[in-house]
Amino acid sequence: LEVEDSIEHLCLACTKLYQALDEGNMLGKRFKRRNVLLKILYKLVDIDSDPLSLKVAKIILAMKVDGKNLLSVCKLAFKICRNEKNCCIVQNDTLLDYLLQVLWNEDLQTNNEALVYCMAAIKFMSGNVELRYKMVSKGAVEMLLELMKQINNIKEHDTYFSKLGHLLVQLTATLRVLADCPQARRRLSGGPAIPELCAALEQRSSDKDVCIWIVRVFSKLSTYSDFCAALADCSRCYVLFLALLNKYQKQQDLVVRIIFILGNLTAKNDQSREQFFKKEESINTLTSLFQTYYELDLNAPTWHHDRKGKGRKYLKYPSEAEDILIKLIRVLANLSIHPSVGAALAAAHPVVGLLVTVLEYKSVDACEELVINAATTINNLSYYQVKNSAVQDKKLHIAEMLSKLLMSDNMDAVVEAVRVFGNLSQHHEIRDFIMQKKIYKFVIALLDSKNRGVCFPACGVLLNLTVDENKRAFLMEEGGIQKLVDCLQDFGPVDWQLSCLICKTLWNYSEKITSAASCFGGDTNTLLVLLTALLDEEVELECSLDRDIKDCQRLYWEREFKPVADKLLDRIQSHHSTKTSPAEPITPF
Repeated sequence: LEVEDSIEHLCLACTKLYQALDEGNMLGKRFKRRNVLLKILYKLVDIDSDPLSLKVAKIILAMKVDGKNLLSVCKLAFKICRNEKNCCIVQNDTLLDYLLQVLWNEDLQTNNEALVYCMAAIKFMSGNVELRYKMVSKGAVEMLLELMKQINNIKEHDTYFSKLGHLLVQLTATLRVLADCPQARRRLSGGPAIPELCAALEQRSSDKDVCIWIVRVFSKLSTYSDFCAALADCSRCYVLFLALLNKYQKQQDLVVRIIFILGNLTAKNDQSREQFFKKEESINTLTSLFQTYYELDLNAPTWHHDRKGKGRKYLKYPSEAEDILIKLIRVLANLSIHPSVGAALAAAHPVVGLLVTVLEYKSVDACEELVINAATTINNLSYYQVKNSAVQDKKLHIAEMLSKLLMSDNMDAVVEAVRVFGNLSQHHEIRDFIMQKKIYKFVIALLDSKNRGVCFPACGVLLNLTVDENKRAFLMEEGGIQKLVDCLQDFGPVDWQLSCLICKTLWNYSEKITSAASCFGGDTNTLLVLLTALLDEEVELECSLDRDIKDCQRLYWEREFKPVADKLLDRIQSHHSTKTSPAEPITPF
């Protein structure tokens, strides 16, 4: 090693030296000529060769150096690992094992700087998929969490507190990469992981870099239901997220991820919806963010020059501000599913006002997801019949905005608009609006879609319209009777809820029946045969469903469909009329 100048021969010599030391049980501090060997090895570090440096670094680490020697070798490992060209040689060596030993064995305060470089080297290694899986199998996740626990135990008044922030950045950045590995995800979803991450987030709230990496870990993991359930059990996470949103309101990279996490937490968990809503200033924080990013989005340039600078332009969609608005509205939509939370939000004028503003100033063609999310949330809120409802106060203005959506070519937007009309049309002012604007013609036409998701809300609107005696004639005039009968024939035993809606609509419509022929026209015989068949006690569900769903559908048939269908069949057969049945709101999804 002292006299050789060929890098290839030096690498071979280092390989043989390591093997000899290993076989002779002389690694660590047991080798008598250890100091002489280390001096020789450190001289080799000056040679500009990463393959040689890798072999040298591994031997030095295996010799259990400390102090400045440890710092020097960790810097060397960092230099090697950050170069992507060295990916292959690092992968095929055992440097990782020795770096993990450093993390596990070295004192946090004595060797803080060395640990930073060691951790950074491991972070670069984790970018390699094979090394990533190897890390996890060797217990890297547990090691990192234990190291985080030690860091969390050092409080802000301690002199080491600020210095350890650099180490924590590298540590959490590594955890984010490891979170892509299924085995690591499972370990991060249980045990001490979430409490320690939350503790670090709380203690280091002034360190934006630490915060962003922890939030990135949560953001990635929150796409999995088991992690969401575990995070939801840590109730203080909501307080932490709200504090960060208020502290870093205009830090878009942080805000967008926190909102994304909240959207995932509240997507399927009613307890999470209630817990978040009850936190102090939770809705005010969301409203403030909404206002901030709506203004940013309005003032943001829509068109951008391409990066090659050739003058061509492209439309950036969605903008960063708009992306945050989309995710914000998703959180509101999720929260509104909870009965008490939804009722409170329906009466929250600032929230409803901002949602309506989106419909006013944004087109579905340019901002599809944003506009549809806003309509969905308004639909959820319109379900709640509460005192001082902001939705009810603005119902005519909302109806005006929704009528524009109905004219779009976007079927998702059309369906959301019809769903809102289904709830709002319980009010006579909206029913009058629908008739005056000829919206009913469009709703009837939707029955031809043969799509349950489209036909169901359309039938809800028609049901409410037929509550008013003076509005029933349009059903026959626009071919609505035939389309409703066709729907009943198409969906029949496949969907008893939709079939029940159709029968209720026909029941309302036929209140003043004098003869079946004049009321139902040429569809009378078809309707009689259809109702008779659907009321058969032996009727079978035609869709392929599991036993529980079949039992549920059978129960709905007995309690909901059969009573109204029986009455309708009897009315048609006897030409007898009874009072109009009350309209029912469409359940928010």
